[in-house]
Amino acid sequence: MSPERYLRTFDLLDLLVRSKDGRRLTEIKDALDLPASSVHNMLQTMVAAEVATVTEDLRYMVGPRAVSLALATIQSLDIRSIARRYVQDLARTVGDDIYLGVQVGSRVCYADRVMGTNRISLDIRLGESLYLHSTATGKLFAANDAKLAAKAMSGRLPKLTASTITNVDELQREYQRIRAAGCACSREESIEGIVGYAIPVRNADGSLAAALHVSVIAKLATKAHERKLLKATRECAAQIERQLGHTGGAPTPVGPRQGSGTATPAPKRAGRSQA
Repeated sequence: MSPERYLRTFDLLDLLVRSKDGRRLTEIKDALDLPASSVHNMLQTMVAAEVATVTEDLRYMVGPRAVSLALATIQSLDIRSIARRYVQDLARTVGDDIYLGVQVGSRVCYADRVMGTNRISLDIRLGESLYLHSTATGKLFAANDAKLAAKAMSGRLPKLTASTITNVDELQREYQRIRAAGCACSREESIEGIVGYAIPVRNADGSLAAALHVSVIAKLATKAHERKLLKATRECAAQIERQLGHTGGAPTPVGPRQGSGTATPAPKRAGRSQA
């Protein structure tokens, strides 16, 4: 088969994938601007290979073999392995600890981490559930998932530090700010002396695949450093998104919620709490 025919076949398959109710031969021919005979031959080959299927009213649709391949491909896209080298580069660029946050059912947790040069003595276990009202990553996922937001606002909001949000109305407004900003920030809301930033990583369909979380010692979280890490983290997220097939635009970022200033005291403690 010639390279041109391969490309035409992929164009045809892409058209079928995007056609929920299938397409007739004439519709496919017109959409691809190809001779009816060529389209018919390709369709017959695809049907024989179960890449496509044809209904009784002669509508062509995606076949079981293509669906199976698509599912296998999705399952093989381990976000950790895809993101790892980009996260390592990000940690070298900003110097801070980077975590990869993911949602597992009704829980949000860190699936991976890369230590930066500005080491923070935190014992945050991978796989441990994150608070949805105080951590940057937890807030980001809750702001983008109505069920998670409802779970957070219907439960107890533990006061972890003096800056923790414990009022439901304030938390709801915080989620609205996060959706508008396109990122989340936790300014010593989980751990005194630690500022956390979370940037979304989106799947091909625009849904939230993961979050890049940057943990910064509060005294180093100046406006200049914040601008640097947000720019670098968004660029890192965009690189990962391209690997996941996301090509759509993201909301225009307007920055995280402003908190208690940029020059805050050095960390007083570090434990198993979450940034």
